[in-house]
Amino acid sequence: MKDALAIHRWLLAHQVHHEIVRLPRPMTCAEELPETVSAAPDRCLMVTVFDVVTRAGREVVAGVTSPVSLPPRPGALGGLLGARQVRPAPAHVVNAATDYADGLVCPLLLPESLPVFIDDRLPTDAETIFMPTGERHTALALRGLDLLTHLPGKIVDLRGSRPRGSRGAVARRH
Repeated sequence: MKDALAIHRWLLAHQVHHEIVRLPRPMTCAEELPETVSAAPDRCLMVTVFDVVTRAGREVVAGVTSPVSLPPRPGALGGLLGARQVRPAPAHVVNAATDYADGLVCPLLLPESLPVFIDDRLPTDAETIFMPTGERHTALALRGLDLLTHLPGKIVDLRGSRPRGSRGAVARRH
């Protein structure tokens, strides 16, 4: 399983200023971050992993990075992908697909084979944001702009206001 040390080493290798924060108490999921680190929910991130069934067949999973305050709705993701069914992936699938503990998935160091989507409402400024490290006792703190620079995936509009399957809802990152 990936952990805070693997993330720390990767960020050092990419010369990204960051901090591994030792938490005052263990957390079981990213949704606990705001209370645990005393930060606004829109400054804390989570990765939600979904099991997706499309016309072409079953996609093992799709990971969505979003603020804790705005968890992704399966229907919005399904509309973007033209999927027949989208549901949260079971814990064993999340663990196997991400190499992180379920509920504590960090958006960094995800496998290239995992389709990753980034909610366009992610903070992209110079202020600090927090995210899990795969461990119950630590969190990662770094600037939103630094994260977006190193985060793989497609930036998407997950508001669900566009027609089902609209290609205009998906934009590639530069």
